[in-house]
Parts: sequence; structure tokens; C-alpha cells
Amino acid sequence: MPQIPDIALYTAAQVRELERLAIDSGAASAAELMQRAGAALARRIAAEWSADLPVCILCGPGNNGGDGYVLARLLRQAGRSVEVFTLAPLARLAGEARQAAEAYRAAGGTLAPFASALPPHAGLLVDALLGTGLDREVSGPYRDAIDAINRHPAPVLAVDIPSGVHADSGALLGTAVQATVTQTFVARKRGLFTGAGKACSGRIDFDDLGCAPPADGQGQAQLLTEAPLGKLSRPRPSDAHKGDFGHVLVVGGGPGMAGAARLAGEAAARCGAGLVSVATHPEHAAGLNAGRPELMVHAVETRAQWERLLGRATHLVVGPGLGREDWSRRLLSWALDCARPLLLDADGLNLLAADRPRRGDWILTPHPGEAARLLRSTPAAVEQDRFAAVQALQAEFAATVVLKGAGTLIATADAPCRVCLGGNPGMASGGMGDVLGGVIAALWAQGLTAFEAASAGVALHARAADLLAARCGQRGLLAGDLIPVIRGCLNDRY
Repeated sequence: MPQIPDIALYTAAQVRELERLAIDSGAASAAELMQRAGAALARRIAAEWSADLPVCILCGPGNNGGDGYVLARLLRQAGRSVEVFTLAPLARLAGEARQAAEAYRAAGGTLAPFASALPPHAGLLVDALLGTGLDREVSGPYRDAIDAINRHPAPVLAVDIPSGVHADSGALLGTAVQATVTQTFVARKRGLFTGAGKACSGRIDFDDLGCAPPADGQGQAQLLTEAPLGKLSRPRPSDAHKGDFGHVLVVGGGPGMAGAARLAGEAAARCGAGLVSVATHPEHAAGLNAGRPELMVHAVETRAQWERLLGRATHLVVGPGLGREDWSRRLLSWALDCARPLLLDADGLNLLAADRPRRGDWILTPHPGEAARLLRSTPAAVEQDRFAAVQALQAEFAATVVLKGAGTLIATADAPCRVCLGGNPGMASGGMGDVLGGVIAALWAQGLTAFEAASAGVALHARAADLLAARCGQRGLLAGDLIPVIRGCLNDRY
């Protein structure tokens, strides 16, 4: 699988600094950057939408609105039908935004104050209301305008960022535009790629406007678009044997939850682990052995049974279907005491929230609810700033952390946070996390670092889900459906 350069993601403050550097270096003036942005939007509209569609542009008071005025002038000059609705009178505009509005009027364009609704005949809406500087909840006429955009049936092009999305966290600031396409500028804002920001942005297109970051520039995060497989992208040696590729031990499958342990074990086996064992509740051992004979399934109740099984394992996955009974707590305690690399998921995380130990060489893979319990917070608070949540978890537990959800985040101590570009809502079904845990553990057992394995596993998991959704649709996508497709992606067969 080809390796591609990391794509940096930036905060709003960093983007403003990039713009300042471009202006100070003479690469472009502020007015020229606005002209380039308007031209990029005009090209996007010409490429995407029919020339006979009437365009309705909503302009706010800042540079985002200024980009909208430049666009309106260019579309009018191209002979397209354009209407502009303003949220701020011309007298309140300043700097380049005012110049752009006056140039639009000088070219024969007209402005109308936004009332409460948008014309039903509009074939395309352009959101140029609020930009990346927004840091408080949207209210008043701006909220009314956003609601009007979202009620309208026409597609929506957002300028730089959907209005109402926090550029750094991706949080919804009360309400936000639901864009069809977001044309973002200068640098990719990290809030566009996770949480509500990802849900609101639609397809994201990018133009640096000639303000490319310096070669040594560092963003706050990096976009994960392909699985960074490193040495696993090379063919296996011809004299390889199963002992070369690790022995994954899956610990889980409490009463009534055998399926979770099987999904994790089968995923680990299909992703190349040399051996996979399962430590499970006695009532499930026979059934799991029959269902997937390649898994070495063991009923474990005593410390002696555990020690015999642990002696053969190189990496552990603890939590799939583990439950929260006394049996579950014993196995988790034994796992935390051992010196093996350990991935903790599901009920393993829920139990961890009560005791909160620290250990080295582990990966935590919470969804927002589990993350909230670990942080003694709420799922809503986690989703309000997913970057802050994953960084807090990484710092508190000294672990590589995978915060699952829309725009999954992967954090470690000594590298920028990674944000997964792939994935889709069809993954909102039971067992997906169990499969992901098995995939990551298998890659880890084959020699990748914890951060590499977590990143590659997340990317493979998301790509498989996207391939299946494109083929069969999102509804009804099952976790087990992903396993053979992940294997194909890992072997570069898709």
C-alpha cells in the first residue's frame, strides 16, 4: 500500500499567522487573498453546478462575507443570476470586506438585507456568514439565517468553514450550516474533520491561495488518509513462520457476549497475527471453538489457568464482551498486572474508569461514552472538544489513545494527533469496536509501534467500511462484514 505525506491540520490562530506571513513576505496583500478566494469559489461553482442555476449568497460582516462579495461580482460578470443577502449593512463593513462589497455594487450588483426566508427559486446557496474566528454560540439574525439555509432544499457551498462550526474543535456553536461542499482556504482547519464539524462540512475542497505553509511548518494535527503500514507493506520473507508474527490473546466474552470476543479474535487472525488465543467465560469456550477453529479458545476462571495462557501471548486485547461481573474484574486485574503490550476496549475501559491505574505500553480505544467515564465528564462534553478529550486521556493514562467516532482521533505523547478522514455512519452498529481492537492488536503484534498500529488499524477499518458502503449502502452494515475486506485492504487487493 503506497505511503503518502501527512497532511497538516491547523488551528484558526495558526491559519491567521500563515496569512500574515504571506502578506508580510509580499506574496499577496490581504485584498489579493480575498480576490483569490472569490475566484476559487467561482471556479468551484462553475465545475459543480449548472450555469442556469440562480445563486443566492448570504454575506456576514467580516472577511468571510468579503469573499462572498468578490464571488458575487465574479458570478455576475460571468452572466449568472446572483442575489446577495446581507447580515450587516454596508456602513458596518470595514477594510477589504467593504472594498469587496463596494466593488460588487459598482459592477451593478444589488444588496438586500436578510429577512426570515430565502427565495424558493434559488438553485445554490452560498454560506459566507461567519468565518473561523467564531468562538461563541450563534444567536439572533445569524441563527435565523443558518436555520433558513438548512430549511432550503438547494445545495450549499460553505466559504472556508460552515457557519456555526468552531474551527479548532469542530463543535457546534448552537447551530451550524449543513454544507454540501466546503471550500476551505490557506490551510485545512482541524475542526472540519471531526465531530459535528465533519458532519456539517460535506465534501471538503482546499485551495491554499498561494499561502502554502513552510516546509518545516507544523500543524496541530495530521490528516490520516491511508494506513501507515511501514514495514508491513513489504512482502513477508519466504522462510517466515507463525512465531514471527505475534500471538494475540483476546480477553473477553462474558456471559451472553461471546460474539464480541470472536469478532476481535477473528479480526486479529485475518490481519496476520501468527496465533490468536481467546480467554473467555467457561460457558462460551466450546461454542467459540466450534465457530472458528483457528482460534485457540480457553475457559479461564483461576489464576493458574490465566498464567498458563499468558505465558504464550505477546499482545493482549482486553474488553470485548468482558462484562462487569466479578469474573470480568479478576481477568482485567490479571491483565493489568502483566508486562505484555495491552489494548483496552469496551468493558475493559468501563472497569478501568473505577480504578484508574497507569502502566506503560498500552492502547486505549474508547468511544465518547467510555471516554466520558474515564474523564469523569459527559459524552456531550467530550464531543464538544474531541481534541481536548483525546489529549487529556493520553496525558492522564500515558497511553496511545484512539477516540472513536466521526473523525476518529489517534493521540500519543510525542507526535501530532492524527485524524481519520475515512469512515461513514454505517459503522454505527454493534461489534465495530471489537473488530477494530483485533485489527490494531494484530498489526502491533507484527512489529508496528503502538501509534503506528493504532493509526493503520483505524485507517484500514474505515476504508473497508467505506468500500462496503459504496457497494451495498450504509444501512445494515455489520462488523463481521468488514473483516474480509480489511484483509484485502491490508494486502493491497482493493
